Amino acid sequence: MLPAWLHPQGSSTRFEVGVTFLETRASRPAPVLPEGVSLERVLPPALPLYRKLYREVGEAYCWWMRRPMPDEKLAEIVHDPDVYFMVLWQADGTPLGFYELDLREGGDANLAYFGLLPAAIGRGLGRALLDSAISQAFTAGCWRLRVNTCTLDHPRALTNYQKCGFVIQYVVQEIWNVPDEYVPAELRRL
Repeated sequence: MLPAWLHPQGSSTRFEVGVTFLETRASRPAPVLPEGVSLERVLPPALPLYRKLYREVGEAYCWWMRRPMPDEKLAEIVHDPDVYFMVLWQADGTPLGFYELDLREGGDANLAYFGLLPAAIGRGLGRALLDSAISQAFTAGCWRLRVNTCTLDHPRALTNYQKCGFVIQYVVQEIWNVPDEYVPAELRRL
């Protein structure tokens, strides 16, 4: 049963979404980040920055499930010591992207969210960020790192995960009733 905050109150758009679940059991070396770029863990209080990056990174791909989530529920996740909210920064303090690495299940890690801001796409940063997440998970002692992507994500997401050693485990078809306020303009009903 879905929590009440995931049920649309107003108008919504129905999407048939293919969700691909992947995993890797092999670490990757920590990459050398490009000059002028750093990766840092953001510690509590992190909600305003998290919400900003979640919205801006995921807006074009219909990331919506964390947007209506109450602050206290989101804080339970993001502020947990076994959840790593990692931000990729440009030297001038501009965020470029982020990932959320969930290590709460012991050695069975989950890359819950991962992505770059639109202005950072195409600069070769995605591979370095993904390699960093994989390396961090295995350095922390995980035996498996899971991730999922869907047909609404960036068109290269699945291929990029596979290039970094993730293997498809299964694919499910889901129906999402997304509140219209979270649907990207190019996907809105006419």
